[in-house]
Amino acid sequence: MNTQRLPTVVIENVVPTVNGGRQALKRVVGDELLVEADIFKDGHDVMAAVLKWRQVSDKTWREAPMELLINDRWRGSCRLLENGPHEFTIEAWQETWESWRHEWHKKFEAGQRDLGTEIIEGALLLEGAAARAKKNKADTADSGRLLELAAKFRAGDADAVNALADDPEVRVWMEVYADRGAATQLEPAVPVWVDRPAARFAAWYEFFPRSAEGKPEHEGTSTFRTCLGRVDDAKAMGFDVIYFPPIHPIGATKRKGKNNSVTSQPGEPGSPYAIGSAAGGHKAVEPSLGTLKDFDWLVKQIRERGMEVALDFAINCSPDHPYVKEHPEWFFHRPDGTIKFAENPPKRYEDIYPLNFHNENWKALWEEMKSIILFWCEHGVRIFRVDNPHTKPVSFWEWLISGVQAKFPDAIFLSEAFTKPKMMKALAKAGFTQSYSYFTWRTAKWEIEEYFTELTQTEVADYMRANLFPNTPDILPFHLQTGGRPMFMIRAVLATTLSSVYGIYAGFELCENAALPGREEYFDSEKYQFKSRDWNAPGNIKELLTKLNRARQENRALQLYDNLRFHPTTNEAIIFYSKMTPARDSVILVVVNLDPHNVQSGFVEAPVDEFALPPGVADSGYFVEDLLTGERYRWQGRRNYVSLDPHARPAHVLRLER
Repeated sequence: MNTQRLPTVVIENVVPTVNGGRQALKRVVGDELLVEADIFKDGHDVMAAVLKWRQVSDKTWREAPMELLINDRWRGSCRLLENGPHEFTIEAWQETWESWRHEWHKKFEAGQRDLGTEIIEGALLLEGAAARAKKNKADTADSGRLLELAAKFRAGDADAVNALADDPEVRVWMEVYADRGAATQLEPAVPVWVDRPAARFAAWYEFFPRSAEGKPEHEGTSTFRTCLGRVDDAKAMGFDVIYFPPIHPIGATKRKGKNNSVTSQPGEPGSPYAIGSAAGGHKAVEPSLGTLKDFDWLVKQIRERGMEVALDFAINCSPDHPYVKEHPEWFFHRPDGTIKFAENPPKRYEDIYPLNFHNENWKALWEEMKSIILFWCEHGVRIFRVDNPHTKPVSFWEWLISGVQAKFPDAIFLSEAFTKPKMMKALAKAGFTQSYSYFTWRTAKWEIEEYFTELTQTEVADYMRANLFPNTPDILPFHLQTGGRPMFMIRAVLATTLSSVYGIYAGFELCENAALPGREEYFDSEKYQFKSRDWNAPGNIKELLTKLNRARQENRALQLYDNLRFHPTTNEAIIFYSKMTPARDSVILVVVNLDPHNVQSGFVEAPVDEFALPPGVADSGYFVEDLLTGERYRWQGRRNYVSLDPHARPAHVLRLER
């Protein structure tokens, strides 16, 4: 800012921002960042404004001109090309040359020719630009040319100067060397975090390594070295992230047994969420799975397959965790001095001690937690699913995530916070890359439309990305318990097409739905025992998942997050929505029967005005291809008929043909 001339431009109502610019927007490498703001000043001068952006580590700004829309609203855009922290600002100023031209033309067109003073003013502006060119450039050629033009002004009459005022060369020079001496710059700059593409587009597959082979319970555990069969099956279905629940040593004290029973039987493996034993804590691996070297081998094998590993970061400690002896002050204590175990009434987790993030030695605890993530980053892991982050301070996550990403900007964090909406949003604003969502329980058309409109079409999309999981090891929703195989197919289509990032917990592809009576929990939960499975059991939906993942990989519209739009239907049991690229080179239409029991039919209203079809084509007929069956349909106009059998064909995923 030039302190000799007071800036007078007002810049306000800037969008997008998060909490007024106090927290970072989220974007992905390659995204266009579109910025709008109200920009104005006193008087009637012509204004100019630029959008400026840079990586935070850069000393210089890049900039692009902003355009005036209407009523002092301006817009500009830039392309974000690198992973890491960025920022943008806006600089605006009185455009002295264009203001002079505007006044000149009003007088000239009114027939005035006694414009000697105005000619001198124009020449002085050119000479000022020449001085700025000389100051900013080692080569004085630009300055010399501007002085030549100034001399022509001084020597010319009104008609000659009028022609020079509109000369494209003169206007370009005056734009390049504009007088920004009294410019106003938006302060502070607005932070933007730019993620790598996997933050927005990925398909996660979760399985327990100890049950990877699906062996009968009495045959014992699978190991890191025997996981590749499950990895290859997931890859064949089109998944690209292999997500492991905690792989750390499991405590023996108060170990839970089958179906969360309070006592375990000999040979039962316990919950991997009860972390810590004599073999180590969060920086060690469960000995029955192998060694850290074995884990490194598995990570390498997965990466060679074009996939990557996500690890569960569960801040739980068993009574056997080394922290209990080394740092008892990190835990909650009862009045008698004993350490409190975790509770979620009526559930009691005697095998888990939660950590106290507000203890007197909290700084050491926070540093230790960050060091855990950094440790696994050094072992090739860049994705972390965080267990119950809403039970720890939001400020802790903001500190930890920013600290990790300062060293590993490609690190991705998924928030497993099935909690209050405002806390979910606060965690996303604090830096979580992705968030679990209420999708797991949204089944009716109206609530899906309402919820996903909020997630993808409001300011929420600037900081929160929903990673859709139809099931988890903790949650088997009632609709999956009662809807049978059709409901699993319905939820698969919704999860893969409503969001660009989704995941399933192993067994979903087998339509496993045996539950504890009256509860949204699996019977014989894999959290507490080995799980025996036939990974190709009859009735599986692996083929459907493969087709859905292929559709996502081959159609760019399904790789974007905030392009979801819902459209009318004549049947409330049928939901209809589209996803399109801005250029309309990829247009996907999704129709889903939400009723798992009955055939549903009706008319859907296609947004043909948005398809960018040649004139008349929409009315005369256009073709759509069902990516699940390969069938082609000729649709005509806006209103078209569909009929969906939940047992045979619960949905259409249609690609508009050009």
